[in-house]
Amino acid sequence: MGVADEPKKPWDGRFTEATDAFVEAFTASVTFDHVLAPYDIAGSIAHATMLEKVGIITGNEFKQIKSGLEVISKEIESGDFNWSVSLEDVHMNIEHALTRQIGEIGKTLHTGRSRNDQVATDIRLYLRDQIDQICIKIRQLQSGILNLAQAHTETIMPGLTHLQVAQPIVLGHHLMAWFEMIDRDHHRLQDCRKRVNILPLGAAALAGTSFPIDREFTAELLGFDGIMDNSLDAVSDRDFAIEFTAAASLLMMHLSRWSEELIIWASSQFGYIELPDRFCTGSSIMPQKKNPDVPELVRGKTGRVFGSLTALLTLMKGQPLAYNKDNQEDKEPVFDTVTTLLQCLTAFADLIPAIIPHKDNMRNAALKGYSTATDLADYLVRKGLVFRDAHAVVGKLVTIGIECGKDLSELSLETLQSRSALIESDVFNVLTLEGSVNARDHPGGTAPAQVARAITRARARISD
Repeated sequence: MGVADEPKKPWDGRFTEATDAFVEAFTASVTFDHVLAPYDIAGSIAHATMLEKVGIITGNEFKQIKSGLEVISKEIESGDFNWSVSLEDVHMNIEHALTRQIGEIGKTLHTGRSRNDQVATDIRLYLRDQIDQICIKIRQLQSGILNLAQAHTETIMPGLTHLQVAQPIVLGHHLMAWFEMIDRDHHRLQDCRKRVNILPLGAAALAGTSFPIDREFTAELLGFDGIMDNSLDAVSDRDFAIEFTAAASLLMMHLSRWSEELIIWASSQFGYIELPDRFCTGSSIMPQKKNPDVPELVRGKTGRVFGSLTALLTLMKGQPLAYNKDNQEDKEPVFDTVTTLLQCLTAFADLIPAIIPHKDNMRNAALKGYSTATDLADYLVRKGLVFRDAHAVVGKLVTIGIECGKDLSELSLETLQSRSALIESDVFNVLTLEGSVNARDHPGGTAPAQVARAITRARARISD
């Protein structure tokens, strides 16, 4: 950032000595809150529009303020704006630039507001936009999941519990579990947005203002759903930022779980999938290595977002009403969370559709671990045996299979019947992988037909 001339501070009238150089740098936030500049200008134009409407400034004054702010906006966009640390923050830098450009009229812009309600408005405008962008990325990722799931409604793989083979499922069913996770995240963020989209401007420093402002009009101009009803709460509330980082933490937790699975699935020990080379890196010493760096980094970056949530909770836990300088520390955790989330979602939206499943390896893995044992128990229940007794019978047959190195489907009918006379030759129909997945033909089940229906329903949900 460029450095401007050192102007007088807006509070100089009260002080008898200059701010210490270290304190000036220590208390400044412009090095990071300049990100809010577009929102600060939008809020200021709306505020000026309202001031002109209620007669606090004239139409000519409004035109000059609006024109000046638009010029400043272009300077910021082009990188030609000089930011001054001595002016502390984005708000004072823009106000100073406006006054230099249009003269004393620029100083009227701050009538009826404080930096306290101004920054609260700016960060809400910023976060509202970022939530919208994040939700777009989630939908892109969900679309990629659905396309991959659609291609693998009949690709059999082992479903795991305790990281051990449990029951056969289809890959599409597993992918749809991922879809459902981030669909909840999408809903959480949309719900959070409702509480972000309430206007604090007009609360001024903490008690409101004596000027005849029209807060509802300002809210309408800025696209807010309403105004905050209590001025003390309006300037000091950061619940919305905490709620956002909490929702972001859940989303990152989900992405981290997927990352763990992708890393495991891509390992030579599993070999379920291949990650394209463009999403991986190699080793500086081991020529054979192909490292899943993208999911590993997503897994690692989850800690950053968890840290931001903890930082904001800690920031707010001891603050009395109303505004405190502590709240300067609210922005960087939010900014970092937004950046991290968008990067990780972009990475996954590109990666997931490019996954190459190894169908044979998945199927062979499902054949191990006696994954159709529950199907055999269910078979015996349908023949009249109570489930707990059926469970015991199958457990003994699994032990026999382990001793002779055979899957249940490979045991002879005589061997199976040695543990239950209820077993007949039709038993082998339920011991196949296809028989197992097709038997779970109910909403939410892994039967290919049900997975296909779930995908259809999901496409309709994300197109709403």
